Amino acid sequence: MVDVTTDKHTAEQRTLLALWAVPGLGPRTLGNLRAFAGGSLARLAACPVKDWLVEAPLPMPVRRRLAEVPELGFLADRVLERCAAVAMGVAFQGEPAYPARLAETEDAPPLLFYRGQVGPPRRRVAMVGSRHPDQGFLPFARSFARQVAEGGVGVVSGAAAGVDRACHWGALDAGGETWAFLGSALDALDPAQAKLLPHFLARGGVFFSELPPGVRASTTTFPRRNRLIAGASDAVLILRAGAASGSLYTAEAGRAQGRPVLALPGDVMNEGAAGCNALIRDGHARACLSVHEVWRAVGFHPERSVPPGEGSSWDELSVEARGAYQVLDRVPRSFDEVLAGSQLSPAALSSALVELELSGLVIQHPGRLFEKV
Repeated sequence: MVDVTTDKHTAEQRTLLALWAVPGLGPRTLGNLRAFAGGSLARLAACPVKDWLVEAPLPMPVRRRLAEVPELGFLADRVLERCAAVAMGVAFQGEPAYPARLAETEDAPPLLFYRGQVGPPRRRVAMVGSRHPDQGFLPFARSFARQVAEGGVGVVSGAAAGVDRACHWGALDAGGETWAFLGSALDALDPAQAKLLPHFLARGGVFFSELPPGVRASTTTFPRRNRLIAGASDAVLILRAGAASGSLYTAEAGRAQGRPVLALPGDVMNEGAAGCNALIRDGHARACLSVHEVWRAVGFHPERSVPPGEGSSWDELSVEARGAYQVLDRVPRSFDEVLAGSQLSPAALSSALVELELSGLVIQHPGRLFEKV
């Protein structure tokens, strides 16, 4: 169940929540405000807004909106009340419900609103595509996503009509995890999303949004939410996209965030696949020809991976490899960081990390960064 109590948040979090609810106030302006307040946003909530508004470093539209707010505590209470009305949780960066991979990105929101139960860390892939693909493609997309999820990989998409929704259903068919990042607030769903939500909640899925209560979808909110889909994932797969498909924004975001980008190639005569084919042709995506390529892209090897402490693969690891594994985390760590946390020599650690990679328990990212699978 989502915890919607209002007394569990710190003063800093409540102030952040209030400011995030002001239209036009983004991460950069928040950073300027935090510096203005001496490093603590909570100081702004300790006095009426009018006492600091004139000197605060704010764009004029935001200044005008804040001028209508008597105090930030009042605004935070109002947002939390609206969240409680629809069982909507608030996840701040660093909390378990906030996707760790997303928090690593440059433009990550300071908080997310969510509905559902956020599960434990796992490998996840963004699977997106056209709202109106060619006839007969949606059953294929659903089946492909089901196979991805059967390997234990989470499916992330945008709950839009067409390919996105088919991928969510495929993950649900497999009893797997699926996340949806929306271009509207979670209390402003369109009818189709509202029908999908109960299935998510009943079967372990999660709806996310960076938008505060009451914000409806628009032509500007959809492109921005695509960076969240890519950022929360370990890789991005474009299944079907025309030359002007909105899913290409997700591919672009994935490239900017350093995520592996894959695309399903299509018939050169099929205009609905022109976007995917162009991504491959221009070297912006790798061609994806099987589910196994998706698993490899996210560093997951279901045929080899064994939960630590179970099965022969773990039992056969050397003492050095087991020790190195305990130092690693789901956040990529440099060789020097792992070395500092272990009791191994550089040579012994190098050997242990190679052993873990070959066992499918660790993935190495560019720059000699290591991460648990």
